[in-house]
Amino acid sequence: MHSPSKLLTTLALAAALSACGGKNDGRSVSEVAIDPDAERTAHETALAEYPKARLHTDAGDIVIALHADKAPETVRNFRAYAETGHYDGTVFHRVAGDLLIQGGAYTADYRIKPERGFIRSESDNGLRNLRGTVAAARRANDADSAGAQFFINVVDNPQFDFVSAADAASRGYAVFGEVVEGMAVVDALRKTPVESRPGIGAQVPKAPIVIRRVTVED
Repeated sequence: MHSPSKLLTTLALAAALSACGGKNDGRSVSEVAIDPDAERTAHETALAEYPKARLHTDAGDIVIALHADKAPETVRNFRAYAETGHYDGTVFHRVAGDLLIQGGAYTADYRIKPERGFIRSESDNGLRNLRGTVAAARRANDADSAGAQFFINVVDNPQFDFVSAADAASRGYAVFGEVVEGMAVVDALRKTPVESRPGIGAQVPKAPIVIRRVTVED
């Protein structure tokens, strides 16, 4: 099986050359205009080869393509939590409708679930916090503190992208997946009414949004 990243590059380049009559007229590859539609198709084709995580929620299923090539440690960590049942019965405990929805920490009665420990950040992997991407949540002051929690970007969030290794804020949040099915479910969840709950936050859904289970397929 071809590497998804290599396949994406090959398909995008092929589409560009095809759009120019099959040749580049002496121009470098960087000078050849790439058809956005062809590039999007190539991206979707590449995503089809990634392992997928299916979140079975009360509102419907959300399918996430996992970027194991770009964020291997973060994907292994997420898969380990999923395959051991950690996410079963957890909730999306934070709904910031203009930013993200976040889950992976609490049960439906808001008891926190124990985590195994932290992993190093893989935020410097070239992936951006665009709408529909999935990133590892962490402590604001420690870039290497990701555990079981994750969030789905409901809009483009460039402020979460890696800038430099200077400090935790500049290191951003590591993207490790992308929603490929069920974005309508995500958009419905972002409209959920929220309330403040002591010890958890100010953007907690009034009615729990439960993740019944998470299954992963290669």
